[in-house]
Amino acid sequence: MKKFIQFIGKILVLFILTLVLLDALYTLVYKQSSERTKIDYLYNSKDQNYDVVFLGSSRVNNHFVPQIFKDNGYKTFNFGLTRSRLEESALMLKLMVERNYKIKNLILQVDLNINTNDHSEAIRSLFMPYIHQSETIRNHYKNIDEYNELLYIPFYRYMNYDARIGFREMYQTAIHKKTNALDNDGFYPLMTDERPMVAADLSKYYPKRNKGYEEIKAICKKNHINLIALTTPICMETINREYFDKIKLIYPEIRSFENAVTDDKYFSTCGHMNKDGAIEFTKIVFKAYFKPKS
Repeated sequence: MKKFIQFIGKILVLFILTLVLLDALYTLVYKQSSERTKIDYLYNSKDQNYDVVFLGSSRVNNHFVPQIFKDNGYKTFNFGLTRSRLEESALMLKLMVERNYKIKNLILQVDLNINTNDHSEAIRSLFMPYIHQSETIRNHYKNIDEYNELLYIPFYRYMNYDARIGFREMYQTAIHKKTNALDNDGFYPLMTDERPMVAADLSKYYPKRNKGYEEIKAICKKNHINLIALTTPICMETINREYFDKIKLIYPEIRSFENAVTDDKYFSTCGHMNKDGAIEFTKIVFKAYFKPKS
């Protein structure tokens, strides 16, 4: 019996050591990556200076063309993340401060993402490789249910989020296989159009006060960042467009651009503009708040 217990003990020790080694290996790989995702790029960079940074969901990722700002003398990058919520946008901004970014202007999309204080599980997973190294990430997630497991159990976070940061992603990161996430300074153009276009239905969406947005406002004020919070275009066939009026009742400072582009030819789907629409919209926003640098 004693030998059996010792055998089981050795197996457990070997298992724990394997988890520790795997955790260290995966983390080492991700710490050396800056080519796969915008979060990798952000975490593994520092001391950047930007005239304009864009933050938000796919309605930023697909809608703002940094090249238009660059052509007018502004250094900029589109940090929009498809499927992200305002919670993730707030953490992105916190990391920029941690990495000593200097930002003059932040253009933040606040429209469909203000109807919830929930998070995006897919985007949350992308921060997990850095939770041990970043106090900012630890503090941001310290109140979530699985915090202790994610922080203290070796390799747990990689198993829990295997679909996003598991072996396949680690391997592609290790061999420096690039994605298109950083192409076009972060802008991802939509090149196909859904026809006939299906109307977006906002009848179940209700704008509410948002913790992530409140955090972003506080960070911008503390770090002297000019915050431009705005809505972005959606097709005219959208059901319950009154949703956007309700946003203004909660946060009057949010600028209304949902009607800035209206022609269907500029839309890939009802909720997302195509490349031509993104160019048109970016020009409108630039003219509203900026001037070409001499």
